[in-house]
Amino acid sequence: MSAGLLAPGAPGPGVDPASAPSSAPSSPPAAPAAVRRTGRRRTRRVLGALVMLLLVAVAASLTWGGLTDEVLAHLRALLGLPGGQVSFVVGTLRLPRVAMSVLAGVAFGLSGTLFQTVLRNPLASPDVLGISGGASLAAAWAILVLGVSGAAVSAAAFGGALAVAAAIYPLSWRGGVSGYRFVLVGVSLAFAVSSGLGYLLTRAAVDEVRAVLVWTVGSIGTPRWPAVGLLAGALVVLAPAVAVAAHRLRALELGDDLAGGLGVRPDAARLGVLAVGVALAAVATSQVGPIAFVAFVSGPIARRLVRGAGPALAASALVGAVVVVLAELVAQHGLGPLEVPVGIVTGLVGAPSLLWLLATLNRKGRGA
Repeated sequence: MSAGLLAPGAPGPGVDPASAPSSAPSSPPAAPAAVRRTGRRRTRRVLGALVMLLLVAVAASLTWGGLTDEVLAHLRALLGLPGGQVSFVVGTLRLPRVAMSVLAGVAFGLSGTLFQTVLRNPLASPDVLGISGGASLAAAWAILVLGVSGAAVSAAAFGGALAVAAAIYPLSWRGGVSGYRFVLVGVSLAFAVSSGLGYLLTRAAVDEVRAVLVWTVGSIGTPRWPAVGLLAGALVVLAPAVAVAAHRLRALELGDDLAGGLGVRPDAARLGVLAVGVALAAVATSQVGPIAFVAFVSGPIARRLVRGAGPALAASALVGAVVVVLAELVAQHGLGPLEVPVGIVTGLVGAPSLLWLLATLNRKGRGA
């Protein structure tokens, strides 16, 4: 048989058929649409599980100590049902505290994830970069130097967080913002802020130190409904900005060139996303103080649960809320008769997480 009559794909003369390359098509990879559907299903399952876990944590916080009947009676009173009775313990002490815990956790979880995603560095979070420390320093200065309290201290903390963030950005700018350089500048300012806070504490009277220490570790305390409403209103106002930031993040993850082709200016987009993250951290810190490591751990936990590309903002917000509510439950009831600030509990959880992350990065050769 001549070569011209060979069937397409048949081996030529003198070629071993067993060694000839196969022309059979290989198995096609999974279709992108199917991968996206699988990812969306997993995301929905993760979000559903996190919501259920959050509801269980909230219920445990409200009913701890045998207050189930009192909680149900309070809810019936709120709904106008017969048999309802307003409870002081539930409505004035526990319910505002739980609501503030959820809102603060959402704010910190979103803030940390925005920082880590836009800077492409898992170590980038407001508490590591000194933004939360700036809020603590400003609050301590307002208490010890100005002698103010209440809303004025919260306003000072908000301004302190913004001031440190405003200092980090220009100091880390070298023809653009590098996540590595941003983190180094932020950590340096965190040490400077810590020194300033230590100086104020050494100059303070003993009876003033306790009020300042709450701002160094973070505490939910016993908030009132106006403070809860203020934080809730701030999150509602920032919600559209978070949505825009999520859209910008998806474009930035494609690279600066492709993002520019989509009409997104990379440097301006990064600045916008960072501004939203700073605002979220500032409003939360101004109400509950710098609760350690919530912003740091929420994003990595959420991304590991979702197992997909993207920042996983919704999952991060829920993880942050679950972490703060559970930590507050442990701080109030899990350490015997002693009540401690919630930041101490989150610090006990977050410090090993930071060490684990550093060890993981070193094993992967990305220690820098």
